[in-house]
Amino acid sequence: MIIVLRPRSTPEQIDHIVKRIEELGFKAHLSQGELRTIIGVIGDESKLQMEPLAAIAGVEQVLPILKPFKLASREFHAADSVVQVGKIKVGGGYLGMIAGPCAIESYEVLDEIAGKVRAAGANILRGGAFKPRTSPYSFQGLGEKGLKILREVGDKHDMPVVTEVMDPRQVELVDRYADMFQIGARNMQNFDLLKEIGQTRRPVLLKRGMSATVKDMLMSAEYILASGNPDVVLCERGVRSFEDSTRNMLDMSSVPNVKASSHLPIIVDPSHATGRPDLIPSMSRASVAAGADGVHVEVHSCPEKSLSDGAQALLPAQYTALMSDLRRLAEVVGKTIG
Repeated sequence: MIIVLRPRSTPEQIDHIVKRIEELGFKAHLSQGELRTIIGVIGDESKLQMEPLAAIAGVEQVLPILKPFKLASREFHAADSVVQVGKIKVGGGYLGMIAGPCAIESYEVLDEIAGKVRAAGANILRGGAFKPRTSPYSFQGLGEKGLKILREVGDKHDMPVVTEVMDPRQVELVDRYADMFQIGARNMQNFDLLKEIGQTRRPVLLKRGMSATVKDMLMSAEYILASGNPDVVLCERGVRSFEDSTRNMLDMSSVPNVKASSHLPIIVDPSHATGRPDLIPSMSRASVAAGADGVHVEVHSCPEKSLSDGAQALLPAQYTALMSDLRRLAEVVGKTIG
């Protein structure tokens, strides 16, 4: 439910409305714009009567939100949200260009890759310190040592850093080093983790689950938003299908689909979606053309020696050529690479 306030509502009236909502056992989320102030009422709307709320001084209109996701909806927040990751803006016309290796392997390897992707135009550095792998015998990441390397390299190249967190017990540790949390596809519906992340004020990159619908993804974002963290960036990374020539099926329609129903930024990860370096450039260009707020690409200087997902990584020279294309395309669609 949304409560739309009158244009000249006083702070006292707003405080009274919020207090009344909380007295009724609901959460109140205040959104103040230049022209309008609205209050999102979060909880079981079937237990709340609209008429008494409409009678409170300062209230102009009480509107139900029919979608199951409330805070993520366009009804709650009509304008595109802009998420600040360090100095970089994502959404609202700003493109977040995330690049780096799948896993943090050593300072030297990450430093070399970071320097090259930064020169090409990437503005956020990625690298995994904790790696969820299908096989328990595969490389699982360097843990805190990897986080320290990521932070040091990010600072050296003046790039904010994003890395995956897999467990609620890791949140405090990752929060010390990262500028942005990543919730991987396997954890998209790890609700305890989502609620723990929601208690922080660190931006979140939420990847779509392998078999999740767009609504499922937005409902997972709702967990983070409802816990108090408004800075969520969604990520389309492909879903499972019967097609076996690519790693997953990239659902490009999810970009305009999300934008029609939600204010949250959405980026695309063509590396995990296709698993094929030869398809990554065309799918990256298609992502920006479709309205995505950024592209997430895995890059490695020597993919054959990569400890994780080397087969789907671009070489730095390939990434440089891709960024040249994306920079020109961004101008055509009226967006800016920070």
